[in-house]
Amino acid sequence: MCRIWLVFSQAVTVAVAILFVLMTFKPQWLEQPQRWMPPGVTMGQPTAPVLQVAQAASGVTATQPLSAAAQRAAPAVVSVTTSKHARSVVRGDPWFHYFFGQRGGQQAPDAPEGLGSGVIVSADGYLLTNNHVVEGADGITVRLSDGREVNATLVGADPETDVAVLKINADRLPVITLGSLSQLHVGDAVLAIGNPFNVGQTVTSGIVSALGRSGLGLSTFENFIQTDAAINPGNSGGALVDAAGNLVGINTAIYSRSGGSLGIGFAIPVDLARQVMDSLIKDGQVTRGWMGVQPRELDPDFVQSFKLPISEGVLITGVLQDGPASQAGLKPGDVVVRIQGQPVRSVSELLSTVAAITPGTEALIAVQRGEQALEIKVTIAKRPKTQQRRRNGGGGE
Repeated sequence: MCRIWLVFSQAVTVAVAILFVLMTFKPQWLEQPQRWMPPGVTMGQPTAPVLQVAQAASGVTATQPLSAAAQRAAPAVVSVTTSKHARSVVRGDPWFHYFFGQRGGQQAPDAPEGLGSGVIVSADGYLLTNNHVVEGADGITVRLSDGREVNATLVGADPETDVAVLKINADRLPVITLGSLSQLHVGDAVLAIGNPFNVGQTVTSGIVSALGRSGLGLSTFENFIQTDAAINPGNSGGALVDAAGNLVGINTAIYSRSGGSLGIGFAIPVDLARQVMDSLIKDGQVTRGWMGVQPRELDPDFVQSFKLPISEGVLITGVLQDGPASQAGLKPGDVVVRIQGQPVRSVSELLSTVAAITPGTEALIAVQRGEQALEIKVTIAKRPKTQQRRRNGGGGE
């Protein structure tokens, strides 16, 4: 026992002696390795926000700053300026205009009327923007990120989604990469890129606050991405991009009491914008299905009052006379629960589902009429062109 203790004490003495020698002559050998930090940053300095981006090719997760996403997407975001022909004006006595109208007047030059943003989505020069940015414009000018200014032509516009497609002729165009709504989740980091208040291209950051926002009265077909990234006047038609710099939405509206950003902005999902763009380029219009009903959200009071055996669906409050639904036998008070086997839980779902059906198709509509469950075949017609302006809300289906 004494021998073991002697060996232990000698080993401890040698270890302490070695440690003393290292601390005296080679202290750097005993320092802990420094954690990895971004280039140019040392310990104790604040670092820029970084996020984890999955590398699709290798499956390896790497650290990538938000600035990389901005640098990738920003060159494809442009400023859009619109103008309208000014009305004739008369010099001299204003009463001349009162009695003689436009005769003798002098045509004033075009004046800038509106400012917005756009996104280059094709090397051929196709751009996505908002309908309300270019609505009623006689002239459209696009300013690229490299300073070039070119005239743009309107390929087509869809007021019911507030999407418009422009075409420019220029070489060496930067093109943004299109993402997908299916890859976007609440809490994901996003960037809003545009030209707010005409101060120049601006990038703001935030997160996805919500998905599938509808019932806002901004357009007929609503499925908005909500974000707290700052969006201001002039950002309309600009890009909402994900952490990899892919386009996920077209910024279109904000909730504000002051006219500036309050952290509640809305963007049209890129999937919807792409569908509308393809139709406008191919056919010059968007063809949608229609069955001629006035829908309303189904509330619990209605379900309880009429003792319905369902809890989800869309209430039909009106049926257009001689419309497809009327001819098929749908009545006010019916509750649509399924269309072509697909559950319908909200007005926006009913609108989108019917719109996606090719006109002339016989669709099977499952409805609840009181205590009776029915299946009615409705021949879907072509949706009439809307004459309503964008912010007046939706309308019938």
